[in-house]
Amino acid sequence: MNIDLKLAPGEQAIQVAVEKGMSIAELAKRYQPQLPYEVIAARLDNHVVGLEALLYCDAEVTLLDVRDPSGNQAYQNSVVELYLAAVKSVFPEASVMIAHSLNRGIFTKITGRRAFTPAQVARIKRAMDELSEADIPFSSINPDLLLVTPSTGYVRTYDLRKCRNGIVILIPEAAHPQGLPPYRDDKKLHRAFEEQEKWNEMLDIRYMEDLTRVIRRGEINDIIRISEALHEKNIAKIADQIVKSGKRIILIAGPSSAGKTSFAHRLSTQLWVNAHKPLYLGTDDYFLNRADVPVGPDGAKDFESLDAVDVQLFNDHLNALLAGQEVDIPRFDFTTGEKVFGERIVRAGPEQPIVIEGIHGLNNYLTRHVPAEQKFKIYISPLTQLRIDNHNRIPLTDIRKLRRIIRDASKRGWNARQTIELWPKVREGEDVNIFPFSDQADAIFNSVHIYELAVLKKYAKPLLEEIREDEEAYTEARRLLRLLGFVDMVSDDSAIVNNSIIREFIGGSVIA
Repeated sequence: MNIDLKLAPGEQAIQVAVEKGMSIAELAKRYQPQLPYEVIAARLDNHVVGLEALLYCDAEVTLLDVRDPSGNQAYQNSVVELYLAAVKSVFPEASVMIAHSLNRGIFTKITGRRAFTPAQVARIKRAMDELSEADIPFSSINPDLLLVTPSTGYVRTYDLRKCRNGIVILIPEAAHPQGLPPYRDDKKLHRAFEEQEKWNEMLDIRYMEDLTRVIRRGEINDIIRISEALHEKNIAKIADQIVKSGKRIILIAGPSSAGKTSFAHRLSTQLWVNAHKPLYLGTDDYFLNRADVPVGPDGAKDFESLDAVDVQLFNDHLNALLAGQEVDIPRFDFTTGEKVFGERIVRAGPEQPIVIEGIHGLNNYLTRHVPAEQKFKIYISPLTQLRIDNHNRIPLTDIRKLRRIIRDASKRGWNARQTIELWPKVREGEDVNIFPFSDQADAIFNSVHIYELAVLKKYAKPLLEEIREDEEAYTEARRLLRLLGFVDMVSDDSAIVNNSIIREFIGGSVIA
């Protein structure tokens, strides 16, 4: 029997002969010495499977390690299961909630106990180590698991950190598989998550099944109105903060599909309400001419890098505007790849705020020549607290990925496969240019809508279903479809106002 074997995604397949009934684990063991990282899972004819899967016919097999999103997810699942088993063994009365991403790890809460001491966290870590060394099959710990490694012995790289009222599990990242990421204390993000959790509790919508219950009761339009009102209230609060601070350079940054454009325009409206008519700038108009943009390690022009921005011109213009001087704001022509001048010549008033939206907004290097006392920084991202259950969270990136798939289809003419294939590069850029600076923000805006997965399902489901089984993106499409399967669809979304952030993605926006 012949198998077309890929030692990693994207590599050339080699044909190998195997015995019928051989496990993928046995096949992986043959080639492990040639590989830089341990094989965690596999893709069998574009279906992600555990290494226990048996081979009974000719097929294509791709070996996956922690660099691959599916392999990394399998490793995450395994570490979480190890953690749950360890907590149960050390504190049998405790109940664990796997909450959300935080501090470059996974934030968890343990109920039934007061805040944990470092010594107690160390006890859980030792219990995890003992389970790992025992190399116990995960099927004997919990037979109803999501995709995991065959046994606890595969799980060796992890750590625990006490974090306020919880514990953070540190796990290797897909983009940095060589070890654990440096710990980062995202205090402001933690507060934003806690605030969202309180709102979820107030609305009695903590899990996907709660959202489905609201939809089936015919109460979803009430939830939409409340969620939109919360956004408007929080935007107004930030506008009040800005006016009170007296700062004029308003820098808005966030990851892809966070809703930056809609937020920036709505913030501008709230500033007008405060009698401060803003001037709006986009950092995209300050790209270097395409011929001057440096190339990245892959040989392609790197437009995600700050080196692609004409930082000196940008700073010169901001300081001129602060000084009340006339400035010729460029427009970047994406067709010719050059800045165009002479179309927008402006002068800012003595108290006029300047609203700037772009991925590098929180990086001090972008505005290094602008006085610090003039800068007000805002970080925006959808920080969902909705979960499938207490042990299965919804990754924060999934909301943004679904938003991006829908918007790319309507505004770029892309199919879902193209967006999914591009996503790892998008995430790589975010890890370098955005996330390290989030805690430097003066304000954080959570752009999630508690109802939005039920609305996104209507638009994303048919796009994901178009991906064929013979395409590599099929694996991720199936995973996202499974996620959407946990909630009912909202077919009539007419209750969503036309300046909603969600309209930036599903269409019908009057501002984006």
